[in-house]
Amino acid sequence: MNPAAKKDLRVAIVDNSIVPSVYKPVEHWAAFLQVPFASFRAPEGQLPDLEKDFTHLILTGSEASIVEREGWVDSEVEFVRDALSRGFPTLGSCYGHQLLVLALCGPAYVRRCSRPEIGWHPIAIREKSGLMGEEGVLYAFSSHFDEVVGLDDRFRILASTPDCPVQAFELKGRPVWGIQFHPEIDIPAARQFLQNLVDLGLNTSALFAEALRMRAQDSGLIRQIVRHFLAVPPGE
Repeated sequence: MNPAAKKDLRVAIVDNSIVPSVYKPVEHWAAFLQVPFASFRAPEGQLPDLEKDFTHLILTGSEASIVEREGWVDSEVEFVRDALSRGFPTLGSCYGHQLLVLALCGPAYVRRCSRPEIGWHPIAIREKSGLMGEEGVLYAFSSHFDEVVGLDDRFRILASTPDCPVQAFELKGRPVWGIQFHPEIDIPAARQFLQNLVDLGLNTSALFAEALRMRAQDSGLIRQIVRHFLAVPPGE
């Protein structure tokens, strides 16, 4: 991307976090964007005005479940459909990945995981793509209890794991991508996030504590993802 093009970019980050002191997705993404952005708290009813000068859209993760949806999600689903119809390059991570599929396909295409993925796991890149790079295996942080299933031939599956067949997708012919994992959360931030969850004393705390004992491995894919995403012009 040339510097002249980059300076005209402006990203809208839809922040789906429930407790921002525990999970800080805007901070995670801002560390890698290096372009102007504005963030909007979807659980509080804040969504971007698509008539403003935004060029790209990021949908963040969330502590919420896409299966047991709260009322604020309906407005975001309609917003996402509008944004996609206007051709906004859109990237969803974790909950945002699932939200894209909910908006495009409906509730039958998201479900609870048979086995949650928490910590650092090998992810198989199934097809070469601009977003994910060459075929192979990478490592990134994950934390999810829900997943995407049964995508039709409108979608290209880019990555998978044994416990989550749809780790990343591309909507064919559209600038729309979903990633189930969290490349934007580096190792120190991931460890802090896990510790925050342990400290909450949730009934799932043992899973987060176990992840803290894992070997942390991060392939640094976030730079490739951001570079490719921001290089796509709006409206294509």
